[in-house]
Amino acid sequence: MKRLSELSTGSMARIHSFEKNDLFLKLMEMGCVPGEIIRVEKIAPLGDPISIAVAGYNLSLRLDEAENIFVEQVN
Repeated sequence: MKRLSELSTGSMARIHSFEKNDLFLKLMEMGCVPGEIIRVEKIAPLGDPISIAVAGYNLSLRLDEAENIFVEQVN
């Protein structure tokens, strides 16, 4: 299991869990629910923010938010 912040551009993963409970509700409202497949679309030149495709749309996350999402990489 990895953190979302550790994935590279083009990687696909399944959301497993969240580290911080206060962030959990915010991410759930944006479509980041456990079991959902995500794809890392873009990473800013300095690594923050990152853009992911989730639930049919693109979402930008700050690096500190991405560090709190645990994912299982898929092919």
